[in-house]
Amino acid sequence: MASLLQAAANPRGLFPWRGYCSRGTKGELGKDFVEALKAVVGSPHVSTTAADREQHGHDESMHRCRPPGAVVWPQNVEQVSQLAALCYSQGVPIVPFGTGTGLEGGVCAMQGGVCINLTRMDQILRVNPQDFSVVVEPGVTRKTLNTYLRDSGLWFPVDPGADASLGGMVATAASGTNAVRYGTMRDNVLNLEVVLPGGRLLHTAGLGRHFRKSAAGYNLTGLFVGSEGTLGLITAATLRLHPAPEATVAATCAFPSVQAAVDATVHILQAAVPVARIEFLDEVMMDACNRHSQLNSFVAPTLFLEFHGSERALAEQIERAEEITQHNGASHFSWAKGAQERSRLWAARHNAWYAALALRPGCKGYSTDVCVPISRLPEILVQTKEDLKASGLTGCIVGHVGDGNFHCILLVDPEDTEELRRVRDFGKQLGRRALALHGTCTGEHGIGLGKRQLLQEEVGVVGMEIMRQLKAMLDPRGLMNPGKVL
Repeated sequence: MASLLQAAANPRGLFPWRGYCSRGTKGELGKDFVEALKAVVGSPHVSTTAADREQHGHDESMHRCRPPGAVVWPQNVEQVSQLAALCYSQGVPIVPFGTGTGLEGGVCAMQGGVCINLTRMDQILRVNPQDFSVVVEPGVTRKTLNTYLRDSGLWFPVDPGADASLGGMVATAASGTNAVRYGTMRDNVLNLEVVLPGGRLLHTAGLGRHFRKSAAGYNLTGLFVGSEGTLGLITAATLRLHPAPEATVAATCAFPSVQAAVDATVHILQAAVPVARIEFLDEVMMDACNRHSQLNSFVAPTLFLEFHGSERALAEQIERAEEITQHNGASHFSWAKGAQERSRLWAARHNAWYAALALRPGCKGYSTDVCVPISRLPEILVQTKEDLKASGLTGCIVGHVGDGNFHCILLVDPEDTEELRRVRDFGKQLGRRALALHGTCTGEHGIGLGKRQLLQEEVGVVGMEIMRQLKAMLDPRGLMNPGKVL
């Protein structure tokens, strides 16, 4: 064990990659290596049990479990740095882990190795209220942060639905229901503390800095936002905060068709109505939400809307939005002004994933994720709805249509290879249709395991070459979350 720790402290003493496995037992970590992990973080914070390894070998996607050889829970950045140095010196793959709510297999340990679970690094380190920023450790969840900020007049609006860890949200460039007004994680990360594969520490915008804009050199912060754990381990994030709105009103309205609902969305945006949230749910999704969340909404293609601002501004926004939606055939308006009523409405929207899973108990969910220019949104949504009906698959459509992003949630029997093939083909077809309309194959879920071919089609040969060069420079041994993105 001492020799392993010494090798980690002296990168010149690298061992062959296979040295971390027990002789004759493929994928298992050697006893000395496990003891070295315990020496860094303490025995209670290392597990090699089958249950812990399996729990950390999958997310909420349909990708099969690929467990790591061990799970480690570091308590601070110094331990993360030592773990990275130890693993790199021994050629051991490193897989970062947050809350496991991803949808593209990003935490599957494709080559075994060590899963570094960062959820116990969960401190809110510093709030700068006058500068509208906060520094958090990666294990802090978005709900925890907003509860902490409740009396400050500030909030963090990026909301992917699940109570994800903020480190995981940075790593996957998460988005969500508020993106149309407040942007995605890419717009709300000011600085990152990152442990690089060999253990070095990087502050992407400089130590302690939290400025709103800069023209100083390359955008290193942006490089790590959305890197999916393939370039380093995020150990702290400086995030942009926003003033909490004075007043909030939410509403739902039903439409006679998908086309009418999406046309209304485009018209609201074109009229510059400052909507904070505008979500689309098709009639299958609405029926599922009614059952799962005990709603009593009309079963039809539906928009969920929310407006933020002063009381006077809200009155104008509501009047204009209602006028536009009615012009597009909307009916069954339901306004939610009280906090409890709004919370119930958005809880139903956030639980859409689980509502969809309940449509076919025992099956796995597969959520597609594409984003197109707003002008092409009606075209692709209408065509996708027709394709879904023709496919014979069980599924529904839901999306953050205010920024051109939507998902098909498909239910699949993981033991039915033919059905799995049809689901994957549907996802690829949808991704390629989005690319043909000058969109992207993923607006927020990331590439993970399932969209590597689509990424190549999106960015082209030169784009992939540059990405591989960046990866090779920062992770020359290819040990950071191997098998993902590239």
